[in-house]
Amino acid sequence: MPGWTNAHKADILRQIYRRTTMPTNYYIALVTSAVAPGPDTNTLSELTEIPAGNGYVAGGFQLTPNATDFDFVEEDDVNDLGRIQIKDVEWTASGGPIPATGTAAYAVMTDDNATLADRKVLHHWSLGGERSVQDGSPIRLINLEIRGLEPA
Repeated sequence: MPGWTNAHKADILRQIYRRTTMPTNYYIALVTSAVAPGPDTNTLSELTEIPAGNGYVAGGFQLTPNATDFDFVEEDDVNDLGRIQIKDVEWTASGGPIPATGTAAYAVMTDDNATLADRKVLHHWSLGGERSVQDGSPIRLINLEIRGLEPA
């Protein structure tokens, strides 16, 4: 089940009420099932990212906030809802499987901190089980969405 982290909720409130700046880029990283991401997951160091290699880069897939990487941003004032859809994210295994060892179980969205371990985990999605792909095959994440309800 997808979900927000408390760190992301706090960042959103700071951005809205204190006018802090948003990250220049976001990243979608793949993590193992060693620790499941949840509301209290703050940084990537609390999770086990899959090993880099064979088409997967440490830190994950880079997204830039714009109309290309975020397919649409929608606000529903009547129901106080917001929805963001992220473009499809894909890694193709080359030179071996992705992950190089083990499996991936979750995708997480992080900020762009230069220190990978210190990147804030903003949102998370389950891959629906343990996943890996063989050389030449893709891991594709489609229709990733972030939904938010405006507080009453």
